[in-house]
Amino acid sequence: MPNDQEIRPFRLDTPEEAIADLRRRITATRWPTRELVGDRSQGVQLATVQALARYWTTDHDWRGFEARLNALPQYTTTIDGVEIHFIHVRSQHENALPLIMTHGWPGSVVELLGVVGPLIDPTAHGGQAEDAFHLVLPSLPGYGFSGEPTELGWDSNRIARAWAELMSRLGYPRYVAQGGDVGANVTDAMGRQAPEGLLGIHVNLLAGAIALKDKLPAQSEPERTAHDRLNTFTTDGFGYFLEQSTRPQTIGYSLLDSPVGLAAWMLDHDTDSYYKMSRAFVDGGPVGGLTRDSIVDNITLYWLTGTGASAARWYWEFGRFRAAAAASGQAPPPVKVPVGFTTFPDELWAAPRSWAEAVYPGLAYFNEVDKGGHFAAWEEPDLFANEMRAVFRPLRAA
Repeated sequence: MPNDQEIRPFRLDTPEEAIADLRRRITATRWPTRELVGDRSQGVQLATVQALARYWTTDHDWRGFEARLNALPQYTTTIDGVEIHFIHVRSQHENALPLIMTHGWPGSVVELLGVVGPLIDPTAHGGQAEDAFHLVLPSLPGYGFSGEPTELGWDSNRIARAWAELMSRLGYPRYVAQGGDVGANVTDAMGRQAPEGLLGIHVNLLAGAIALKDKLPAQSEPERTAHDRLNTFTTDGFGYFLEQSTRPQTIGYSLLDSPVGLAAWMLDHDTDSYYKMSRAFVDGGPVGGLTRDSIVDNITLYWLTGTGASAARWYWEFGRFRAAAAASGQAPPPVKVPVGFTTFPDELWAAPRSWAEAVYPGLAYFNEVDKGGHFAAWEEPDLFANEMRAVFRPLRAA
């Protein structure tokens, strides 16, 4: 058994047979008939998935992605019994600030790769040397190249504690944290735990809005719009969330047996992201970083690692934790570090400042940007990097 404190180099080397098997399975797909509507209201559209499948089998270059990933320093280490994979890129700039960023579902470290250059080398991307970061990009437990938990309890609080241990193990006495989607929930937990050395956090999804839905302001037009979008999510866009938070094992059989089934399930996350990704395949026009290659890179990573079911189980842990918290009647502990929040206009619910302040009293930073959606770092890496520089700039001298 490896030493619990050991940090081991990681390199991706996919067997050729695994890639050939993937292509065979895609080719053998049994297709449903076309949906009976002209939009996505019945689900992911046949034309979109068939265009993706054609690209996947004929044009996608997994070896190219493999080389890109292997060009970055990658490692694994065992924390609390689970092997954690992470990318660790140190900046060449003096006094760079360590930043741990957590991806979400149906994402992976793929969604964060576009911000690596702008964050570690800001002078090459329109920034200043004093805004540089050392980056730590872990794969969530049960996702991608990290190991699967073999026991219950790996909710966001436990992951947050693991991330604090990881940063300590890497020798960072002071650092900041960021996350979106699942990563926002993990980063929120880090802020509430406030481990020694954590200077502040930033999130770009107001995950706490779901629990506070009936208590959030609804006076202004932005507040009413946010309520409408939150209601839409919890009634019409909640299918994947409900299934994974109640029966992740059931959907897991399909996610591990059919690559096209996995792709469709991952595309059907939210309306805005779906149409942007669909456009990349059907119209050949990517929206920012949401290119055909990067979308298929992310899906292929899930397929080759066989993590469709284990990734879905985080939602079950989240549901169990939320039910227990509701039953206890106790409010979550306050966040004990400065919090920054950025509203991207195409997010599931674009939270106005009043909502962010309701979840995070004493909010240290808030900004509304003019473009970008749920996968903000993936879709708009330069804009996202600018936000990271702005939100954490005041904390560098702490």
